[in-house]
Amino acid sequence: MSSSSRTTFAVLVGLSFCHLLNDLLQSLLPALYPMLKSGFGLDFWQIGLITFTNAFTASLLQPVVGYVTDRRPQPFSLAAGMSVTLVGLLLLAFASRFGLLLVAAGLIGVGSAIFHPESSRIARLASGGRHGLAQSLFQTGGNFGSSLGPLLAAFIVLPRGQQSVAWFSFIALAAILILYRIGLWYRAPGRALRSAAVAVPPAAHAAATAAHAPGQAGLSRAAVKRALALLLTLVFSKYVYLTSLTSFYTFFLIHRFQVSVSSAQIYLFIFLGAVAAGTFIGGPVGDRFGRKYVIWGSIFGVLPFTLALPYVSLFWTAVLSAIIGVVLASAFSAILVFAQELVPGRVGLVAGLFFGFAFGIGGLGAALLGRVADATGIEFVYRVCAFLPAIGIVAFWLPDLKQPGTRH
Repeated sequence: MSSSSRTTFAVLVGLSFCHLLNDLLQSLLPALYPMLKSGFGLDFWQIGLITFTNAFTASLLQPVVGYVTDRRPQPFSLAAGMSVTLVGLLLLAFASRFGLLLVAAGLIGVGSAIFHPESSRIARLASGGRHGLAQSLFQTGGNFGSSLGPLLAAFIVLPRGQQSVAWFSFIALAAILILYRIGLWYRAPGRALRSAAVAVPPAAHAAATAAHAPGQAGLSRAAVKRALALLLTLVFSKYVYLTSLTSFYTFFLIHRFQVSVSSAQIYLFIFLGAVAAGTFIGGPVGDRFGRKYVIWGSIFGVLPFTLALPYVSLFWTAVLSAIIGVVLASAFSAILVFAQELVPGRVGLVAGLFFGFAFGIGGLGAALLGRVADATGIEFVYRVCAFLPAIGIVAFWLPDLKQPGTRH
C-alpha cells in the first residue's frame, strides 16, 4: 500500500471512529429516556417531543450544510459541529426543567447536522472509488457508537445520575481533536480543488439543468426524480420503524416483560449492535451484487420478523430484534450511494438531504408514536409499526444502475 493510500485509509478510519463518538453521544439522549421520564414526570408525548426536537434541528440543517459545502468546502466544520454537540451535552447534564431538555436536544441535533454531510463527502473523497465500502465503514462507526450509548447509560449514568452525562464531554473533546486533524488533511489545496470538482463538475451541472437531460446510467431528469422519491419513501419506512425501537423499545420491554431499566438497556444494545453489523454488511454487498437488490431485500425482507416481534417471548424478542437490526440496517448505505449515483456532483447535498430526511421523519414519527402510546398503550405501537416494512415493495420500481463488478 502506497503512502498516499495509507493516509486516505487512515482518514477513512478516523472519520468512522469520529462517527462512532458522535453517534455515541447522540445515543445518550434516548438511552436516558427512562430516567428522564421518571425524574421529570414526563409522558410518552413529551419523550417523543424530545426526539422530535433533536431530529428536527438535524433534518432542517443537514441539506443546507450539504448545499453550502458542495460549493465551498469547510475543512473545520466537523470540529465546529462537535463543539456544538459538546455544549448540548453539558446542558443535558445540568438541565433542571423540561424546556432545557428540549434546548439540549436541539443543540445535539445541530451538531449532528453539521457533522454528517461534510464527513460523508470526505469519506467518499477518501474511498479510492469503493464508495459502498467507504459509506459502510463510515456508517458502521456511527451505528456501533449508537449501540454503545445504552450500555454506557446502564452502567455509568443510571447508577450515578443525570450530571454524570458531563463526563462524556471528554469523548467530545477527543473527537474535536481528531476532526481538526482531518480538517488539516482536507484543507490541502489540491484536495480541496478535487473535492470542489467532484461536487460540481461543469458537465454534470449542465446536464442536470436540461429538462430531459440524461443523468447517471442514461436516466432522464424525470426518472431521476421518481427514483429519488422512491428512495425517500423507503427511508420513511425504515426510519419510522427504527425510531419505534430506539425511542420506545426499553419501555416496551419494561411494560411487557417487567425487566429492569438496566436490563432493558442491554437488550437495546443488542438491537443497536445488530444495526451496526447490518450497516457494514450492506455497502460491500451492494458494491458486489447491486444496491437495488440490497435495498429490496433489507426493507421488504424484514417484514415477517417485524410482524412476529410483538407476540413472542422475551428470548425471541431479543433474537428477532437482532435479526431486524442486521437486515433493516443494511439498506441505508445502499440507499445513500444509489442516490449519489443518481445525482452525480451533488455528494454533500444528497447526503444532507437523506440524512436530514431520515432524522426528521424519525423525529416526527417519535412524536406521533408517543401520542399513540399515551392513548392506546405501548404494545399497540409495535403491532401497528410491524407493517411499515411492507412499504419496501416499492423498491421493485427502482431503476437498474449498472456498476463495475456488479452481477445482474
